[in-house]
Amino acid sequence: MASSPTRSAGRGGGGRSGTPSVSWPSERGALRTAGRAGFVARGVVYTLIGILALEIAFGRHGAEADRQGALHQVAAQPFGLTMLWLLVVGFACMTLWRASLAVLGENGRKKTGSRILSAGRAVFYASVCWGTAAYAAGSGGQSGGDAKSQDWTASALKLPGGRVLVAVGGVVLAGVGVGVAVSAVRKKFLKKLDTARMSARARKAVTWLGTAGGVARGTVFTGAGVFLLVAAVRFDPHQAKGMDATLRSFARTPVGPWLLVLVAVGLVLFGAFSFASARWRKL
Repeated sequence: MASSPTRSAGRGGGGRSGTPSVSWPSERGALRTAGRAGFVARGVVYTLIGILALEIAFGRHGAEADRQGALHQVAAQPFGLTMLWLLVVGFACMTLWRASLAVLGENGRKKTGSRILSAGRAVFYASVCWGTAAYAAGSGGQSGGDAKSQDWTASALKLPGGRVLVAVGGVVLAGVGVGVAVSAVRKKFLKKLDTARMSARARKAVTWLGTAGGVARGTVFTGAGVFLLVAAVRFDPHQAKGMDATLRSFARTPVGPWLLVLVAVGLVLFGAFSFASARWRKL
């Protein structure tokens, strides 16, 4: 009986100094909370981007249908600045959670490939967090995603071997998009959800949201990758397109604006899937 306090103290990490420390279960709980907050932030942005894309499809050419446009819509609401900073916190939480997966592995799996992917996602969300914070702290007059894509492409093309570098980037981005879409069709996302806690109706709804939303998201990535590849082939940075220009290009296909409508609805559904992930994701 006397040995129990000793083992408890050892697990608590107090060490010889006797100073208390946060236990691993508490740390893991904080990381889970961070992950859920991140999925909520992602859901808000994708839902707004999808709504903006729908407005473009039906003839309203207002805000850009990308993250910048979504932030503009948030800022225009009552308490918009507060909501912007809440998004900053959400993306910071997502960055922290993704970084923890890179270090600790996800759900006990510590494969190198999975951890590298998590590290890449952590870097991506760190940039999203930084951009959102810059928008919230400034006047909101920063250049949109299309201009940034063209600026980055122009800078890359000036580098030695820049044309090849841009082409490789386009192939990789398009490949990621195809992978995202195929993974959604195969419903691989269900492995990361706690489906045992769902009712049959909830599981059916979440499966539909994840499939349709993932295909739409993958389509946008693939389109942006193709345009980047075209920019490399033609040695023209103006061929590169951000999310807004990529979405608008879908309206200029032979089927008219209906492809854009389908993708826009899919992005809204992906936003809803992100909210579902905030509740049922295995963290």
